[in-house]
Amino acid sequence: MAKLSTEIMRDTFKMIVLYEINYLLLACITIFCYALGSISFGILIARFMNLGNLRSFGSGNIGATNVLRTGNKIAAAITLILDSGKGYLAIHLTTLLFDQAYLPLSGLAVFLGHIFPIYYKFKGGKGVATFLGIILAINAIIGLMTCITWVAIALLSRKSSLAALGCSIATPFFLYGNDINEPIILTLILALLIWWAHKDNIKRLISKTEPSINLKQAPQNDQKNI
Repeated sequence: MAKLSTEIMRDTFKMIVLYEINYLLLACITIFCYALGSISFGILIARFMNLGNLRSFGSGNIGATNVLRTGNKIAAAITLILDSGKGYLAIHLTTLLFDQAYLPLSGLAVFLGHIFPIYYKFKGGKGVATFLGIILAINAIIGLMTCITWVAIALLSRKSSLAALGCSIATPFFLYGNDINEPIILTLILALLIWWAHKDNIKRLISKTEPSINLKQAPQNDQKNI
């Protein structure tokens, strides 16, 4: 009995702590997901559709919200889909081709790639769309709940940043409430990173100077401080 208990404890330790991970494979997955995350679709779409340099107007950010400030809703929608798509793809490929043990690092890598893209001097977006794609790939129902939370907060507040902060911090609770515990740590880390990326927005929310969502606005070329 004592021997059996020891074996169970040893196997549990290997599963939880070591998980028999192939570290070379882990490195390859991490590099691939980071490289995928580093593709800044906002910049590429803005160039392709002749919308100008995203860094030169609005918030200077490369995400869908700033693309919307160009006045081109189609470009903003495409950016949102592709930025979330790379998060979804990273998780989906990892779970499809490899073990679940590699999922946290692949999710974190693709997210960090979006925020700190190697192709653009490590100056990227704030990760919200990529976060949504990651959650949708982990669990479609929880992902849908997260998206609905974003939409609800955005409609009520007219603040994209507040919607991002709210849905990101709500996601770990959605997982916990549905007994989906394995991704909770990953989502907590991603939520903290989203809050960190929105630190300037938080200051403006507190001072009530944060701009509202305006679907009818014209391109803003002189508002780099927003």
